[in-house]
Amino acid sequence: MNEIADILIIAILGILAISVVAALARRFNLAGPLILVVVGAGVSLLPFVQVPPIDPNIILVGVLPPLLYSAAVSLPAIEFRRDFPSISGLSVLLVFISAIVLGLFFHAVIPGLNLFLAIALGAILSPTDAVATTIVKRIGISPRVTTLLDGESLLNDATSLVILRTMTAAAIAGSVEPGQLIGSFLWGVLVALVVGIVVGYANLRLRAWLGSSGAASTAVGFVVPFVAYIPTEHLDGSGLVAAVVAGIVTGQGSARWFTPEQRMSDTLNWRTIELVLEGGVFLIMGLELKDIVRSNMDDHGGLWHGAWLALVALAIVLGVRAVYVSGLVWIQSRRARDQARRRLQAISGRLDDIAAHTATGTPPGGAPGEPPAGRHRRHGRHLRGVSDAHRRQRRVETMRARLARAFADLDYYQASPLGWRHGTVIVWAGMRGVITLAAAQTLPADSPGRPLLIFVAFLVALISLLVQGTTLPWVVRALGLAGSGEDEASGEEQARLDDELRAAAASALSRGHLSRRDGSPFDPDLVKRVGTRMTEPPRDDETSYRDGMELRLALIEAMRAKLNELSEGGAFSTAALRHSLAELDADQISLELRLDDGS
Repeated sequence: MNEIADILIIAILGILAISVVAALARRFNLAGPLILVVVGAGVSLLPFVQVPPIDPNIILVGVLPPLLYSAAVSLPAIEFRRDFPSISGLSVLLVFISAIVLGLFFHAVIPGLNLFLAIALGAILSPTDAVATTIVKRIGISPRVTTLLDGESLLNDATSLVILRTMTAAAIAGSVEPGQLIGSFLWGVLVALVVGIVVGYANLRLRAWLGSSGAASTAVGFVVPFVAYIPTEHLDGSGLVAAVVAGIVTGQGSARWFTPEQRMSDTLNWRTIELVLEGGVFLIMGLELKDIVRSNMDDHGGLWHGAWLALVALAIVLGVRAVYVSGLVWIQSRRARDQARRRLQAISGRLDDIAAHTATGTPPGGAPGEPPAGRHRRHGRHLRGVSDAHRRQRRVETMRARLARAFADLDYYQASPLGWRHGTVIVWAGMRGVITLAAAQTLPADSPGRPLLIFVAFLVALISLLVQGTTLPWVVRALGLAGSGEDEASGEEQARLDDELRAAAASALSRGHLSRRDGSPFDPDLVKRVGTRMTEPPRDDETSYRDGMELRLALIEAMRAKLNELSEGGAFSTAALRHSLAELDADQISLELRLDDGS
């Protein structure tokens, strides 16, 4: 009983510390995770504090899936799709290169460390942490840079863990086939994609069925990351990628399947979970500092050996990253956007010709005195021709939608180019953090020099967070990029989107297809009197007043349907679409509360 009480008291104090630090960090424009590391380190130095060893699987299984799921739910999917080639390169190819280069270094300088275990340590140090995205967003840099960093930190954990798992097994067996590593990675991603999509879609359908059962829906939402993670790991897939995929599917489908209350509740709930879990990991990171330092003092008579290894390893990581990102930025700048636009315009012209030909096609007429059998055959050919014309028209419309999205993508690349200054920020924002700390402690207990390897990983993460994290805002300002993501175009974009939604509402009114929540039609006089100006009837006429609010709810539903349609075209950014969705949700909740209260 006393042990349970002690654990409860520690949890309460930890949550209070995380909350206070988060408030102070916001008020004084500081990085909360860095403060929590310092707080944890300070507490660990108190003589009466004894930190028990933390099982790394608690972080790998209990913390990372919900953390990554939470980030994936709020991921800007339109921008993620547009930069997916760059994101996949950063999260897969760069991790492989970094792990191999670091492995060769560790194998050369640490006596008795075999190459496989050295590459495993390199894999531990290769993935970046999402804390950099938080810092960059607060500074207001280009959303494209934050999307790249966000996507990288979501996916590179899986690459790192696959390499770590394979190299650890190879260190025990004494060999590994390159095909085995590639096959293991591809299988892990394939299983994760399938399980993540299935779980994400099942989550949408189940919670849509639960509907207004808010508590039940929230409870289901909390277990989704683990439902995706656990079976994927049992199938030798990447459970973290499965949790990310389930989060992306849920985030993109929530506008169609969830109620406004579910969306607003999810936003608050996952922000809270993210705050507590991420803060808890950084607190633990600080608390474990004393024991890690003590074990290395005993084994190596000082900290210098581990310190210089960590400093050189961090320099290698940043050097490899700088070379890779330089190539990425160069390729982006050399892409022939104008040539691609001309090709798309040529395709658009050909589609116009096909559409014109289909529209002007006339059925052949029968000749006077033609026999009935001939007329029947001609009529059959005419019907088949009409059917073919409809199919061609549908294909043309589908191609037009794809072309519109391709043109929107080109506009996005042109409006948000990546230059050397953005590349510098991407390099310096590549901090190490949670996954590095957790993965390091999964090294086999009989690994040669295990305390040293853990100490090196810990120092790389700590130095990276403290040095890069504290100087990143200064680097962004020195490059003149602070506030570059807050341009006037966003206001113009929001205004254009609002115009589209108002036009959709007016169209719904003119068609007269709107109905109350119970399915009954509206009085035409009410539609004419209230709907066009969206004004409220006098309160002395209670029936008209409630009908007016019902009409406004129907118009909100029409605007939300238009918003879902626009989200597929790519003409508007994810930020603008989510802002409009949040406004519609707030209006709907307010109206429903007034109706339910009998106002």
